[in-house]
Amino acid sequence: MRPKMSKKLPVFLHYLFLIFLTIESSAQKKNVTFTDITSKAGITFKYTFGDNSYKNILESSGSGITVFDYNNDGFMDLFLMNGTYLEGISDPEGKVNKNSHNELYKNNGNGTFTEVSKAAGLDGHFWSMAAGAIDLDNDGYQDLYLLNYGQNVFYHNNGNGTFSDITASLGLGGPEKLNGFTKWSIGVAFWDYNLDGRLDAMVGNFLAFDPAYVSPGSPNMMPSPTEYNGQESMLYEQQPDGKFVDVTRKNKLYYPDSKCMGLTVFDYDDDGDLDIFQANDHQLNFLFRNDKGVYKEVGVESGVAANSQGKGTGSMHGSIGDIDGDGLIDLLVTDLDYGALYKNTGNGLFVDITEQSGVAAAMAGKNSWGAQLFDYDNDGDLDIVAANGTAEELILQYPLLLENDGKGHFSNVGKEHGAYFSTKRSGRSLAVWDFDNDGNLDIIVSHLDKPGTAALLRNNGGNNNHWLGLTLKGKDGPASAIGAKVTLTAGGKKRVMVNQWATSYLSNNDPRIHFGLGQQKKIDLLEINWSNGKKDVYNKIDSDRYITIVEGTGIVSK
Repeated sequence: MRPKMSKKLPVFLHYLFLIFLTIESSAQKKNVTFTDITSKAGITFKYTFGDNSYKNILESSGSGITVFDYNNDGFMDLFLMNGTYLEGISDPEGKVNKNSHNELYKNNGNGTFTEVSKAAGLDGHFWSMAAGAIDLDNDGYQDLYLLNYGQNVFYHNNGNGTFSDITASLGLGGPEKLNGFTKWSIGVAFWDYNLDGRLDAMVGNFLAFDPAYVSPGSPNMMPSPTEYNGQESMLYEQQPDGKFVDVTRKNKLYYPDSKCMGLTVFDYDDDGDLDIFQANDHQLNFLFRNDKGVYKEVGVESGVAANSQGKGTGSMHGSIGDIDGDGLIDLLVTDLDYGALYKNTGNGLFVDITEQSGVAAAMAGKNSWGAQLFDYDNDGDLDIVAANGTAEELILQYPLLLENDGKGHFSNVGKEHGAYFSTKRSGRSLAVWDFDNDGNLDIIVSHLDKPGTAALLRNNGGNNNHWLGLTLKGKDGPASAIGAKVTLTAGGKKRVMVNQWATSYLSNNDPRIHFGLGQQKKIDLLEINWSNGKKDVYNKIDSDRYITIVEGTGIVSK
Protein backbone atom coordinates (compact mmCIF):
# COMPACT_ATOMS: atom_id res chain seq x y z
CA MET A 1 0.00 0.00 0.00
CA ARG A 2 1.29 3.45 -0.85
CA PRO A 3 2.39 5.54 2.18
CA LYS A 4 0.44 8.71 2.93
CA MET A 5 2.38 11.96 2.82
CA SER A 6 2.21 13.83 6.13
CA LYS A 7 1.93 17.61 6.10
CA LYS A 8 4.59 17.66 8.83
CA LEU A 9 7.29 16.08 6.68
CA PRO A 10 10.38 18.23 6.04
CA VAL A 11 10.59 19.84 2.61
CA PHE A 12 13.27 17.45 1.35
CA LEU A 13 11.06 14.47 2.27
CA HIS A 14 8.25 16.01 0.28
CA TYR A 15 10.59 16.06 -2.73
CA LEU A 16 11.58 12.44 -2.09
CA PHE A 17 7.92 11.49 -1.95
CA LEU A 18 7.23 13.20 -5.29
CA ILE A 19 10.21 11.43 -6.84
CA PHE A 20 8.85 8.13 -5.52
CA LEU A 21 5.48 8.82 -7.14
CA THR A 22 7.15 9.71 -10.45
CA ILE A 23 9.24 6.54 -10.47
CA GLU A 24 6.23 4.40 -9.54
CA SER A 25 4.08 5.95 -12.27
CA SER A 26 6.83 5.46 -14.86
CA ALA A 27 7.24 1.82 -13.86
CA GLN A 28 3.51 1.20 -14.21
CA LYS A 29 3.51 2.67 -17.72
CA LYS A 30 6.44 0.50 -18.80
CA ASN A 31 4.68 -2.58 -17.44
CA VAL A 32 1.88 -2.18 -19.99
CA THR A 33 2.34 -4.54 -22.93
CA PHE A 34 0.07 -5.12 -25.91
CA THR A 35 0.23 -8.77 -26.94
CA ASP A 36 -1.08 -10.02 -30.28
CA ILE A 37 -3.38 -12.92 -29.37
CA THR A 38 -5.41 -13.03 -32.61
CA SER A 39 -4.74 -16.69 -33.44
CA LYS A 40 -4.95 -17.82 -29.83
CA ALA A 41 -8.32 -16.09 -29.51
CA GLY A 42 -9.67 -17.91 -32.57
CA ILE A 43 -10.06 -14.86 -34.82
CA THR A 44 -9.34 -16.14 -38.33
CA PHE A 45 -10.69 -13.19 -40.32
CA LYS A 46 -8.85 -12.27 -43.52
CA TYR A 47 -9.69 -9.10 -45.40
CA THR A 48 -10.18 -9.17 -49.16
CA PHE A 49 -10.54 -6.24 -51.52
CA GLY A 50 -12.04 -8.34 -54.30
CA ASP A 51 -8.95 -9.39 -56.26
CA ASN A 52 -5.15 -9.35 -56.09
CA SER A 53 -4.39 -6.06 -57.84
CA TYR A 54 -4.46 -2.90 -55.75
CA LYS A 55 -5.59 -0.30 -58.26
CA ASN A 56 -8.66 1.74 -57.26
CA ILE A 57 -9.95 3.85 -54.42
CA LEU A 58 -12.62 1.34 -53.41
CA GLU A 59 -9.95 -1.31 -52.90
CA SER A 60 -7.72 1.07 -50.97
CA SER A 61 -10.32 2.24 -48.45
CA GLY A 62 -10.63 -0.88 -46.32
CA SER A 63 -13.63 -1.90 -44.21
CA GLY A 64 -14.67 -1.40 -40.63
CA ILE A 65 -14.98 -2.89 -37.16
CA THR A 66 -17.97 -2.78 -34.82
CA VAL A 67 -17.80 -3.78 -31.16
CA PHE A 68 -21.11 -4.61 -29.47
CA ASP A 69 -22.72 -7.16 -27.16
CA TYR A 70 -25.17 -8.81 -29.54
CA ASN A 71 -26.33 -11.54 -27.12
CA ASN A 72 -26.41 -9.57 -23.85
CA ASP A 73 -24.02 -11.86 -21.98
CA GLY A 74 -21.90 -8.98 -20.66
CA PHE A 75 -18.97 -9.61 -23.01
CA MET A 76 -18.31 -7.51 -26.09
CA ASP A 77 -18.54 -9.31 -29.42
CA LEU A 78 -16.80 -8.40 -32.67
CA PHE A 79 -18.15 -7.69 -36.15
CA LEU A 80 -15.48 -7.47 -38.86
CA MET A 81 -16.52 -6.21 -42.28
CA ASN A 82 -15.11 -7.36 -45.59
CA GLY A 83 -14.84 -6.53 -49.26
CA THR A 84 -15.79 -8.98 -51.98
CA TYR A 85 -15.56 -9.66 -55.69
CA LEU A 86 -17.57 -7.13 -57.72
CA GLU A 87 -18.34 -7.72 -61.38
CA GLY A 88 -16.97 -4.89 -63.52
CA ILE A 89 -14.68 -3.62 -60.75
CA SER A 90 -12.61 -6.57 -59.60
CA ASP A 91 -10.20 -8.40 -61.89
CA PRO A 92 -11.60 -11.72 -63.26
CA GLU A 93 -9.27 -13.83 -61.11
CA GLY A 94 -10.93 -12.24 -58.10
CA LYS A 95 -13.96 -14.50 -58.59
CA VAL A 96 -12.40 -16.81 -56.03
CA ASN A 97 -13.40 -14.14 -53.50
CA LYS A 98 -17.08 -14.00 -54.46
CA ASN A 99 -18.08 -15.87 -51.30
CA SER A 100 -16.18 -13.61 -48.91
CA HIS A 101 -18.42 -12.11 -46.25
CA ASN A 102 -18.56 -10.17 -43.02
CA GLU A 103 -17.78 -12.14 -39.87
CA LEU A 104 -19.36 -12.02 -36.41
CA TYR A 105 -17.22 -13.33 -33.57
CA LYS A 106 -19.05 -14.35 -30.42
CA ASN A 107 -17.06 -13.63 -27.28
CA ASN A 108 -16.93 -16.85 -25.26
CA GLY A 109 -15.93 -15.01 -22.10
CA ASN A 110 -12.71 -17.00 -21.67
CA GLY A 111 -10.43 -15.10 -24.03
CA THR A 112 -11.59 -16.93 -27.14
CA PHE A 113 -14.15 -16.24 -29.87
CA THR A 114 -16.39 -18.32 -32.13
CA GLU A 115 -17.30 -17.17 -35.64
CA VAL A 116 -21.13 -17.26 -35.87
CA SER A 117 -22.05 -15.01 -38.80
CA LYS A 118 -23.93 -17.72 -40.70
CA ALA A 119 -25.94 -18.84 -37.68
CA ALA A 120 -26.71 -15.21 -36.85
CA GLY A 121 -27.77 -14.35 -40.40
CA LEU A 122 -25.05 -11.74 -40.87
CA ASP A 123 -22.99 -13.49 -43.54
CA GLY A 124 -24.43 -11.72 -46.59
CA HIS A 125 -22.16 -10.97 -49.54
CA PHE A 126 -21.68 -7.21 -49.63
CA TRP A 127 -18.83 -4.79 -50.04
CA SER A 128 -19.31 -3.49 -46.51
CA MET A 129 -17.74 -0.38 -45.07
CA ALA A 130 -19.13 0.16 -41.57
CA ALA A 131 -21.93 -0.86 -39.20
CA GLY A 132 -23.76 1.01 -36.47
CA ALA A 133 -24.94 -1.03 -33.49
CA ILE A 134 -28.02 0.44 -31.84
CA ASP A 135 -31.13 -0.74 -29.98
CA LEU A 136 -33.54 0.96 -32.35
CA ASP A 137 -36.80 -0.44 -30.91
CA ASN A 138 -35.70 -0.38 -27.24
CA ASP A 139 -36.26 -4.10 -26.76
CA GLY A 140 -32.97 -4.54 -24.93
CA TYR A 141 -31.01 -5.99 -27.85
CA GLN A 142 -28.56 -4.24 -30.16
CA ASP A 143 -29.60 -4.09 -33.79
CA LEU A 144 -27.11 -3.55 -36.61
CA TYR A 145 -27.22 -1.06 -39.50
CA LEU A 146 -24.80 -2.16 -42.22
CA LEU A 147 -23.37 0.53 -44.52
CA ASN A 148 -22.21 -0.67 -47.94
CA TYR A 149 -20.93 0.25 -51.34
CA GLY A 150 -24.41 -0.31 -52.71
CA GLN A 151 -27.65 -0.77 -50.79
CA ASN A 152 -27.47 -0.51 -46.99
CA VAL A 153 -29.07 -3.16 -44.76
CA PHE A 154 -30.73 -2.86 -41.36
CA TYR A 155 -30.71 -6.05 -39.27
CA HIS A 156 -33.11 -6.41 -36.36
CA ASN A 157 -31.74 -8.41 -33.43
CA ASN A 158 -34.30 -11.12 -32.68
CA GLY A 159 -32.96 -11.71 -29.16
CA ASN A 160 -32.16 -15.36 -29.82
CA GLY A 161 -28.76 -14.99 -31.47
CA THR A 162 -30.18 -14.27 -34.92
CA PHE A 163 -30.88 -11.14 -36.99
CA SER A 164 -33.57 -10.35 -39.58
CA ASP A 165 -33.35 -7.91 -42.50
CA ILE A 166 -36.02 -5.22 -41.95
CA THR A 167 -34.50 -2.57 -44.24
CA ALA A 168 -37.52 -2.18 -46.47
CA SER A 169 -39.91 -1.53 -43.59
CA LEU A 170 -37.65 1.23 -42.26
CA GLY A 171 -36.71 2.91 -45.52
CA LEU A 172 -32.99 2.86 -44.73
CA GLY A 173 -31.62 1.12 -47.83
CA GLY A 174 -30.65 4.43 -49.37
CA PRO A 175 -30.83 5.39 -53.04
CA GLU A 176 -29.29 3.10 -55.61
CA LYS A 177 -27.17 5.93 -57.00
CA LEU A 178 -25.95 9.34 -55.92
CA ASN A 179 -24.43 11.83 -58.33
CA GLY A 180 -24.77 9.34 -61.15
CA PHE A 181 -22.91 6.40 -59.59
CA THR A 182 -23.45 3.64 -57.01
CA LYS A 183 -24.11 5.03 -53.54
CA TRP A 184 -21.07 4.56 -51.35
CA SER A 185 -21.88 4.78 -47.63
CA ILE A 186 -19.06 4.89 -45.10
CA GLY A 187 -20.80 5.15 -41.74
CA VAL A 188 -23.74 6.25 -39.64
CA ALA A 189 -24.29 8.47 -36.62
CA PHE A 190 -27.37 7.92 -34.46
CA TRP A 191 -28.88 10.57 -32.21
CA ASP A 192 -32.19 12.34 -31.54
CA TYR A 193 -31.61 15.48 -33.61
CA ASN A 194 -35.06 17.01 -33.03
CA LEU A 195 -35.57 15.88 -29.40
CA ASP A 196 -38.80 14.02 -30.10
CA GLY A 197 -37.59 10.96 -28.16
CA ARG A 198 -36.95 8.92 -31.31
CA LEU A 199 -33.56 8.00 -32.72
CA ASP A 200 -32.61 9.55 -36.03
CA ALA A 201 -29.70 8.58 -38.30
CA MET A 202 -27.23 10.44 -40.46
CA VAL A 203 -25.54 8.33 -43.12
CA GLY A 204 -22.17 9.50 -44.36
CA ASN A 205 -21.60 8.97 -48.09
CA PHE A 206 -18.22 9.21 -49.80
CA LEU A 207 -17.82 9.80 -53.53
CA ALA A 208 -19.16 8.95 -56.98
CA PHE A 209 -16.77 6.16 -57.91
CA ASP A 210 -16.47 5.57 -61.65
CA PRO A 211 -14.66 2.22 -62.12
CA ALA A 212 -13.85 3.05 -65.74
CA TYR A 213 -12.10 6.34 -65.01
CA VAL A 214 -8.33 6.50 -65.58
CA SER A 215 -6.37 9.52 -64.41
CA PRO A 216 -4.83 11.33 -67.38
CA GLY A 217 -2.04 12.68 -65.20
CA SER A 218 -1.04 9.33 -63.68
CA PRO A 219 -2.61 6.48 -65.70
CA ASN A 220 -0.56 3.83 -63.91
CA MET A 221 -1.77 4.85 -60.45
CA MET A 222 -5.24 4.96 -58.93
CA PRO A 223 -6.95 8.36 -59.36
CA SER A 224 -6.99 10.79 -56.48
CA PRO A 225 -10.29 11.42 -54.64
CA THR A 226 -10.11 14.94 -56.06
CA GLU A 227 -10.78 13.52 -59.52
CA TYR A 228 -14.23 12.21 -58.60
CA ASN A 229 -17.46 13.99 -57.75
CA GLY A 230 -18.82 13.64 -54.25
CA GLN A 231 -22.02 12.23 -52.75
CA GLU A 232 -24.17 13.94 -50.16
CA SER A 233 -24.51 12.64 -46.65
CA MET A 234 -28.14 12.08 -45.65
CA LEU A 235 -30.09 12.79 -42.46
CA TYR A 236 -32.99 10.40 -41.83
CA GLU A 237 -35.72 11.35 -39.35
CA GLN A 238 -37.62 8.58 -37.59
CA GLN A 239 -41.37 8.93 -37.79
CA PRO A 240 -43.94 7.87 -35.14
CA ASP A 241 -44.61 4.68 -37.13
CA GLY A 242 -40.91 3.74 -37.04
CA LYS A 243 -40.14 4.54 -40.67
CA PHE A 244 -37.39 6.96 -41.69
CA VAL A 245 -37.64 9.86 -44.13
CA ASP A 246 -34.87 11.92 -45.71
CA VAL A 247 -34.78 15.41 -44.13
CA THR A 248 -31.33 16.47 -45.32
CA ARG A 249 -32.39 19.50 -47.35
CA LYS A 250 -34.92 20.59 -44.74
CA ASN A 251 -32.13 20.84 -42.18
CA LYS A 252 -29.65 22.63 -44.47
CA LEU A 253 -27.29 19.66 -44.52
CA TYR A 254 -27.45 19.06 -48.26
CA TYR A 255 -23.95 19.18 -49.76
CA PRO A 256 -24.21 17.07 -52.94
CA ASP A 257 -20.50 17.12 -53.78
CA SER A 258 -19.04 16.47 -50.34
CA LYS A 259 -16.77 13.48 -49.72
CA CYS A 260 -17.48 12.32 -46.20
CA MET A 261 -15.11 9.87 -44.51
CA GLY A 262 -16.50 10.09 -40.98
CA LEU A 263 -19.27 11.60 -38.83
CA THR A 264 -18.86 12.51 -35.16
CA VAL A 265 -21.79 13.89 -33.18
CA PHE A 266 -21.08 15.79 -29.95
CA ASP A 267 -21.82 19.12 -28.26
CA TYR A 268 -18.61 20.96 -29.10
CA ASP A 269 -19.73 24.36 -27.79
CA ASP A 270 -21.43 23.18 -24.58
CA ASP A 271 -24.72 24.90 -25.40
CA GLY A 272 -26.83 21.83 -24.66
CA ASP A 273 -27.47 20.53 -28.17
CA LEU A 274 -25.56 18.10 -30.36
CA ASP A 275 -23.47 19.27 -33.30
CA ILE A 276 -22.06 17.31 -36.26
CA PHE A 277 -18.42 17.13 -37.35
CA GLN A 278 -17.97 15.73 -40.86
CA ALA A 279 -14.46 14.72 -41.89
CA ASN A 280 -14.05 15.18 -45.66
CA ASP A 281 -11.53 13.68 -48.04
CA HIS A 282 -9.41 16.29 -49.88
CA GLN A 283 -11.98 18.95 -49.02
CA LEU A 284 -12.46 21.30 -46.10
CA ASN A 285 -14.12 19.56 -43.16
CA PHE A 286 -17.63 20.56 -42.05
CA LEU A 287 -18.82 21.46 -38.58
CA PHE A 288 -22.59 21.79 -38.43
CA ARG A 289 -23.45 23.85 -35.38
CA ASN A 290 -26.87 23.20 -33.90
CA ASP A 291 -28.52 26.48 -32.97
CA LYS A 292 -31.75 25.45 -31.25
CA GLY A 293 -32.60 22.95 -33.95
CA VAL A 294 -31.18 24.87 -36.90
CA TYR A 295 -27.87 23.71 -38.39
CA LYS A 296 -25.24 26.11 -39.70
CA GLU A 297 -21.95 25.06 -41.27
CA VAL A 298 -19.14 26.75 -39.27
CA GLY A 299 -16.06 24.64 -40.04
CA VAL A 300 -13.91 27.57 -41.19
CA GLU A 301 -14.94 30.04 -38.52
CA SER A 302 -14.58 27.45 -35.74
CA GLY A 303 -11.07 26.45 -36.87
CA VAL A 304 -11.56 22.78 -37.80
CA ALA A 305 -12.01 22.99 -41.59
CA ALA A 306 -8.33 22.66 -42.52
CA ASN A 307 -5.02 21.56 -41.11
CA SER A 308 -2.35 23.87 -39.71
CA GLN A 309 -1.22 24.74 -43.25
CA GLY A 310 -4.72 25.76 -44.26
CA LYS A 311 -5.24 22.67 -46.41
CA GLY A 312 -8.20 20.35 -46.70
CA THR A 313 -6.42 17.01 -46.48
CA GLY A 314 -7.53 13.38 -46.64
CA SER A 315 -9.38 13.54 -43.33
CA MET A 316 -10.61 10.23 -41.95
CA HIS A 317 -12.66 10.76 -38.83
CA GLY A 318 -13.00 12.92 -35.74
CA SER A 319 -11.99 11.32 -32.44
CA ILE A 320 -13.06 13.29 -29.37
CA GLY A 321 -11.81 13.68 -25.81
CA ASP A 322 -10.34 16.07 -23.28
CA ILE A 323 -6.59 15.78 -23.92
CA ASP A 324 -5.37 18.31 -21.33
CA GLY A 325 -7.81 18.03 -18.43
CA ASP A 326 -9.45 21.44 -18.86
CA GLY A 327 -12.95 19.97 -19.12
CA LEU A 328 -13.36 20.85 -22.81
CA ILE A 329 -13.73 18.25 -25.56
CA ASP A 330 -10.91 18.41 -28.11
CA LEU A 331 -10.85 16.90 -31.60
CA LEU A 332 -8.28 14.63 -33.26
CA VAL A 333 -8.63 14.21 -37.04
CA THR A 334 -6.35 11.67 -38.70
CA ASP A 335 -5.41 12.12 -42.34
CA LEU A 336 -2.92 11.03 -44.98
CA ASP A 337 -0.54 13.90 -44.21
CA TYR A 338 0.29 14.47 -40.54
CA GLY A 339 -3.12 14.73 -38.88
CA ALA A 340 -4.78 17.56 -37.02
CA LEU A 341 -5.27 18.01 -33.28
CA TYR A 342 -7.68 20.80 -32.47
CA LYS A 343 -7.77 22.15 -28.92
CA ASN A 344 -11.16 23.42 -27.77
CA THR A 345 -10.74 26.94 -26.36
CA GLY A 346 -14.16 27.00 -24.72
CA ASN A 347 -15.73 29.79 -26.76
CA GLY A 348 -16.94 27.78 -29.72
CA LEU A 349 -13.49 27.90 -31.30
CA PHE A 350 -10.65 25.44 -31.78
CA VAL A 351 -6.95 26.12 -32.17
CA ASP A 352 -4.70 23.75 -34.11
CA ILE A 353 -1.94 22.41 -31.83
CA THR A 354 -0.79 19.55 -34.06
CA GLU A 355 2.84 20.65 -34.17
CA GLN A 356 3.33 21.77 -30.56
CA SER A 357 1.51 18.68 -29.22
CA GLY A 358 3.99 16.32 -30.88
CA VAL A 359 1.28 14.72 -33.01
CA ALA A 360 2.55 16.12 -36.32
CA ALA A 361 6.08 14.82 -35.82
CA ALA A 362 4.80 11.35 -34.92
CA MET A 363 2.21 11.05 -37.68
CA ALA A 364 4.08 12.76 -40.53
CA GLY A 365 4.45 10.39 -43.46
CA LYS A 366 2.59 7.57 -41.72
CA ASN A 367 -0.74 7.96 -43.60
CA SER A 368 -3.07 7.47 -40.61
CA TRP A 369 -6.56 5.98 -40.95
CA GLY A 370 -8.34 4.54 -37.89
CA ALA A 371 -7.35 6.17 -34.61
CA GLN A 372 -8.70 6.68 -31.14
CA LEU A 373 -8.14 8.80 -28.06
CA PHE A 374 -8.04 6.34 -25.16
CA ASP A 375 -6.31 5.85 -21.81
CA TYR A 376 -4.10 2.83 -22.44
CA ASP A 377 -2.51 2.84 -18.97
CA ASN A 378 -5.50 4.12 -16.92
CA ASP A 379 -3.44 7.01 -15.54
CA GLY A 380 -6.26 9.50 -16.14
CA ASP A 381 -5.23 11.14 -19.41
CA LEU A 382 -6.01 10.25 -23.01
CA ASP A 383 -3.38 8.69 -25.26
CA ILE A 384 -3.59 8.01 -29.02
CA VAL A 385 -3.43 4.83 -31.08
CA ALA A 386 -3.40 4.97 -34.89
CA ALA A 387 -3.44 2.45 -37.75
CA ASN A 388 -1.35 3.52 -40.73
CA GLY A 389 -0.70 2.62 -44.36
CA THR A 390 -0.17 4.42 -47.65
CA ALA A 391 -3.31 4.97 -49.74
CA GLU A 392 -2.31 5.17 -53.41
CA GLU A 393 0.18 2.31 -53.16
CA LEU A 394 0.27 -0.72 -50.91
CA ILE A 395 3.14 0.54 -48.76
CA LEU A 396 3.33 -0.64 -45.16
CA GLN A 397 3.80 1.70 -42.19
CA TYR A 398 4.42 1.38 -38.46
CA PRO A 399 1.32 1.74 -36.27
CA LEU A 400 1.52 4.37 -33.55
CA LEU A 401 0.94 4.50 -29.80
CA LEU A 402 1.32 8.06 -28.54
CA GLU A 403 1.50 8.68 -24.82
CA ASN A 404 0.03 11.83 -23.26
CA ASP A 405 2.09 13.59 -20.61
CA GLY A 406 -1.16 14.78 -19.02
CA LYS A 407 -0.89 18.25 -20.50
CA GLY A 408 -1.71 17.38 -24.10
CA HIS A 409 1.80 16.68 -25.37
CA PHE A 410 2.36 13.29 -27.01
CA SER A 411 5.39 11.08 -27.61
CA ASN A 412 5.62 7.86 -29.61
CA VAL A 413 6.11 4.94 -27.19
CA GLY A 414 4.65 2.07 -29.19
CA LYS A 415 7.83 0.09 -29.63
CA GLU A 416 8.22 0.00 -25.85
CA HIS A 417 4.82 -1.64 -25.43
CA GLY A 418 4.61 -4.56 -27.81
CA ALA A 419 6.03 -6.14 -30.95
CA TYR A 420 3.00 -5.11 -33.00
CA PHE A 421 4.16 -1.49 -32.92
CA SER A 422 7.52 -2.54 -34.32
CA THR A 423 5.97 -4.30 -37.31
CA LYS A 424 4.98 -2.50 -40.50
CA ARG A 425 1.41 -3.21 -41.65
CA SER A 426 -1.17 -1.47 -43.81
CA GLY A 427 -3.83 -0.67 -41.24
CA ARG A 428 -7.28 0.75 -41.92
CA SER A 429 -10.04 0.48 -39.31
CA LEU A 430 -9.30 0.36 -35.59
CA ALA A 431 -11.38 0.07 -32.44
CA VAL A 432 -10.62 0.02 -28.71
CA TRP A 433 -12.51 -2.23 -26.33
CA ASP A 434 -12.21 -4.27 -23.18
CA PHE A 435 -12.94 -7.72 -24.59
CA ASP A 436 -12.03 -9.56 -21.38
CA ASN A 437 -13.65 -7.10 -18.93
CA ASP A 438 -10.45 -6.76 -16.92
CA GLY A 439 -10.55 -2.96 -16.84
CA ASN A 440 -7.85 -2.10 -19.34
CA LEU A 441 -8.49 -1.21 -22.97
CA ASP A 442 -7.50 -3.62 -25.72
CA ILE A 443 -7.16 -2.86 -29.45
CA ILE A 444 -8.49 -4.51 -32.60
CA VAL A 445 -7.16 -3.50 -36.05
CA SER A 446 -8.21 -4.54 -39.56
CA HIS A 447 -5.49 -4.56 -42.21
CA LEU A 448 -5.37 -4.20 -45.94
CA ASP A 449 -2.12 -5.94 -46.84
CA LYS A 450 -0.90 -9.29 -48.10
CA PRO A 451 -1.63 -11.21 -44.87
CA GLY A 452 -4.99 -9.43 -44.54
CA THR A 453 -5.30 -10.66 -40.96
CA ALA A 454 -6.79 -8.64 -38.14
CA ALA A 455 -4.80 -8.00 -34.96
CA LEU A 456 -6.29 -8.40 -31.50
CA LEU A 457 -3.94 -6.71 -29.05
CA ARG A 458 -4.54 -7.61 -25.43
CA ASN A 459 -3.57 -4.97 -22.89
CA ASN A 460 -1.50 -6.52 -20.12
CA GLY A 461 -0.84 -4.21 -17.19
CA GLY A 462 -3.14 -1.28 -17.84
CA ASN A 463 -5.26 -2.24 -14.84
CA ASN A 464 -2.40 -1.55 -12.43
CA ASN A 465 -4.24 1.75 -12.07
CA HIS A 466 -7.89 2.14 -11.08
CA TRP A 467 -10.72 2.62 -13.56
CA LEU A 468 -14.47 2.83 -14.05
CA GLY A 469 -16.60 1.52 -16.94
CA LEU A 470 -19.99 3.07 -17.51
CA THR A 471 -23.03 2.17 -19.60
CA LEU A 472 -25.70 4.85 -19.97
CA LYS A 473 -29.31 3.99 -20.71
CA GLY A 474 -31.96 6.57 -21.47
CA LYS A 475 -35.17 6.25 -19.51
CA ASP A 476 -37.18 5.71 -22.68
CA GLY A 477 -34.47 4.27 -24.91
CA PRO A 478 -31.01 5.17 -26.19
CA ALA A 479 -31.97 8.56 -27.68
CA SER A 480 -31.15 10.63 -24.59
CA ALA A 481 -27.99 8.66 -23.79
CA ILE A 482 -26.10 9.19 -27.05
CA GLY A 483 -23.96 12.30 -26.80
CA ALA A 484 -24.48 12.64 -23.04
CA LYS A 485 -21.64 14.40 -21.26
CA VAL A 486 -20.24 12.74 -18.13
CA THR A 487 -18.09 14.58 -15.60
CA LEU A 488 -16.28 12.45 -13.05
CA THR A 489 -14.50 13.91 -10.00
CA ALA A 490 -12.01 11.79 -8.06
CA GLY A 491 -9.30 13.02 -5.71
CA GLY A 492 -10.07 16.61 -6.62
CA LYS A 493 -9.47 16.02 -10.35
CA LYS A 494 -12.24 16.29 -12.92
CA ARG A 495 -12.43 14.14 -16.02
CA VAL A 496 -14.93 14.66 -18.82
CA MET A 497 -16.15 12.12 -21.39
CA VAL A 498 -18.83 12.04 -24.08
CA ASN A 499 -21.04 8.98 -24.53
CA GLN A 500 -20.17 8.53 -28.20
CA TRP A 501 -18.54 5.37 -29.52
CA ALA A 502 -18.60 6.05 -33.29
CA THR A 503 -15.31 7.96 -33.23
CA SER A 504 -12.85 6.00 -35.37
CA TYR A 505 -12.58 5.50 -39.14
CA LEU A 506 -15.32 3.08 -40.28
CA SER A 507 -15.49 1.75 -36.71
CA ASN A 508 -17.52 1.65 -33.52
CA ASN A 509 -15.57 1.28 -30.29
CA ASP A 510 -16.66 -0.41 -27.07
CA PRO A 511 -19.92 1.43 -26.27
CA ARG A 512 -19.04 1.68 -22.58
CA ILE A 513 -17.46 4.91 -21.34
CA HIS A 514 -14.06 4.15 -19.85
CA PHE A 515 -12.39 6.35 -17.24
CA GLY A 516 -8.80 5.81 -16.11
CA LEU A 517 -8.44 6.93 -12.49
CA GLY A 518 -4.77 6.53 -11.65
CA GLN A 519 -4.47 5.79 -7.94
CA GLN A 520 -7.96 7.01 -7.02
CA LYS A 521 -10.10 4.19 -5.66
CA LYS A 522 -13.29 6.15 -5.13
CA ILE A 523 -15.31 8.41 -7.41
CA ASP A 524 -16.42 11.39 -5.35
CA LEU A 525 -18.92 12.79 -7.84
CA LEU A 526 -20.42 11.65 -11.12
CA GLU A 527 -22.53 14.12 -13.12
CA ILE A 528 -24.44 13.09 -16.23
CA ASN A 529 -25.83 15.70 -18.58
CA TRP A 530 -28.19 13.71 -20.78
CA SER A 531 -28.63 14.88 -24.36
CA ASN A 532 -32.28 15.77 -23.70
CA GLY A 533 -31.20 18.46 -21.20
CA LYS A 534 -31.81 16.47 -18.01
CA LYS A 535 -29.12 15.94 -15.37
CA ASP A 536 -28.33 13.22 -12.83
CA VAL A 537 -25.77 13.39 -10.02
CA TYR A 538 -24.26 10.48 -8.09
CA ASN A 539 -21.91 10.43 -5.11
CA LYS A 540 -19.35 7.98 -3.74
CA ILE A 541 -19.02 5.27 -6.37
CA ASP A 542 -16.47 2.48 -6.08
CA SER A 543 -13.95 2.03 -8.89
CA ASP A 544 -12.63 -1.02 -10.75
CA ARG A 545 -15.97 -2.22 -12.08
CA TYR A 546 -18.52 -1.79 -14.85
CA ILE A 547 -21.80 -0.17 -13.89
CA THR A 548 -25.02 0.77 -15.69
CA ILE A 549 -26.92 3.96 -14.98
CA VAL A 550 -30.49 4.47 -16.15
CA GLU A 551 -31.56 8.07 -16.68
CA GLY A 552 -33.61 9.61 -13.90
CA THR A 553 -34.01 6.45 -11.83
CA GLY A 554 -31.10 6.72 -9.43
CA ILE A 555 -30.21 3.15 -10.34
CA VAL A 556 -26.54 2.24 -10.35
CA SER A 557 -26.03 -1.44 -11.10
CA LYS A 558 -23.20 -3.75 -12.05
